[in-house]
Amino acid sequence: MLKFLSIRNFVIVEAMELEFSSGFTALTGETGAGKSILIDALSLALGERGDGGMVRSGCERAEISAEFDISALPAVQDWLREQALAGDEGICLLRRMLDAGGRSRGFINGSSATLQQMRAAGELLLDIHGQHAHQSLLRQEAQRELLDGHAGLGQDSALVAELYLAWQALQRRRVQREQNAEAVAAERELLRFQRGELEALNFAADEWEALQAEHGRLSHAAVLLETAQFGVEVLSEADTACLAQLNALLARVRAGLEFDGGLHESLVLLESAQNELQEAVYALRHYQDKLDADPQRMRQMERRIADVMEAARKYRVKPEQLPPVQSAIVARLDELGDDADPAALAAQEAAAQAAYLKAAKKLSTARAKAAASLSAEITAAMQTLAMEGGQFSVALLALAEGGAQGLEAIELQVAANPGSPLRSLAKVASGGELSRISLAIQVAASHAAAVPTLIFDEVDSGIGGRVAEIVGRLLRQLGTRHQVLCVTHLPQVAAQADQQWQVSKAVEQGVTLSRIQVLKGGQRVEEIARMLGGEKITSTTRQHAAELLAGAA
Repeated sequence: MLKFLSIRNFVIVEAMELEFSSGFTALTGETGAGKSILIDALSLALGERGDGGMVRSGCERAEISAEFDISALPAVQDWLREQALAGDEGICLLRRMLDAGGRSRGFINGSSATLQQMRAAGELLLDIHGQHAHQSLLRQEAQRELLDGHAGLGQDSALVAELYLAWQALQRRRVQREQNAEAVAAERELLRFQRGELEALNFAADEWEALQAEHGRLSHAAVLLETAQFGVEVLSEADTACLAQLNALLARVRAGLEFDGGLHESLVLLESAQNELQEAVYALRHYQDKLDADPQRMRQMERRIADVMEAARKYRVKPEQLPPVQSAIVARLDELGDDADPAALAAQEAAAQAAYLKAAKKLSTARAKAAASLSAEITAAMQTLAMEGGQFSVALLALAEGGAQGLEAIELQVAANPGSPLRSLAKVASGGELSRISLAIQVAASHAAAVPTLIFDEVDSGIGGRVAEIVGRLLRQLGTRHQVLCVTHLPQVAAQADQQWQVSKAVEQGVTLSRIQVLKGGQRVEEIARMLGGEKITSTTRQHAAELLAGAA
């Protein structure tokens, strides 16, 4: 439900803040006072396109804020959460700013939003019916939802859509497989060969570094052995070996220590050097024993490196990249459906189609029954709205192959006058007729309508007297289930409202401004009397106005 509307610097409105109530509210005032400005401001907040001409003269920008109570609207709450636009609990705040250059920005609950998101939120919150406003009932999707909602077929419709999508997915898979059968078979054969080749190579990502290291050692084994042997000889085996010379020196230092203790530090260092050299000799001999100079092992290493290099050149990658290539080949084979059975796939598709058709036919039967009763209800409502002899039909138009929404498209059709052929509601020429037809539809289907707030702009065009009073009663009836706001020129309609607002226009310091006043008691009698008799209000028109209000109470 719309709770609050703030308008700043919009057309001839300087500043306006309005609090809304439930039920039926009538918006009245003299022609040209700016009643439609309120509707235009709401439309802007709901994502309709605007231009710089809407900004009040002399101002940089206009700003519209509309606050809705969504505590009883779980569908709106879910949508906001899906869009990451949820705000305070039970509240949805739409804000639109438009500058004099025509640039605009939109916000939902304080977060920046696109015009598409603003419009999507608006369609869930408010519906505007009028000659120059967007009307959701003209959308084919809304027409289908109207019928399915009226008949309680929402879940059935969702099931049909789900089954259709499943069938189409299997059909696309089968067709693609048939069209690409030869190419897929050739690709699969090549991939299987490559997979086997790489599996036979059995090459791991960390093997390449180890191969190179071992190959380097084996290819230089002779030099390495010679180096180790030379080290052993220099240190311990030659006649002038380091260790022999060091041992002789140690003997002399130990002897001299008896005469001078100052040699002790030198002795400690020499003994440490002796230990280090002995350990070096041991390490070199161990290295000699461990180093494998086997020519056969060398040949094995060279063959392994050659095999890996050949595979790397074939697949145009570095050797260490061969394992990821192998993983990609396996994944592609899985994607192609290595073991897929064409016959099994065709059987799955046939089963999915049969399930879809069964559910769709059931939905069609239920829709046909509901369409007949809804058509009769709306036709009856039209007879009371100055459209005697008019006819309404919810037509089910068969589709050649069916679709996600079933085996038929839903089209609302109307014949506004006796003898006229039924035509699509979207092609009705008269805006006044369209507004009244929309009213008839909303009244007939109000128990299933999801939109909480309905606005009717000039719904009373071309009618008066008894019919006008009926229109007012229908709007009042609609107001028991929805929040209804109606711009009207007819006193019979305004008198039926739960609340009445008067729009007026005044010139202040040379600037034309629009004002809205909530009417109470005698003020409402005066406004209804003005609507009955024009500028000159008499006791008779006041009495008539009081009677109209009393009759609606």
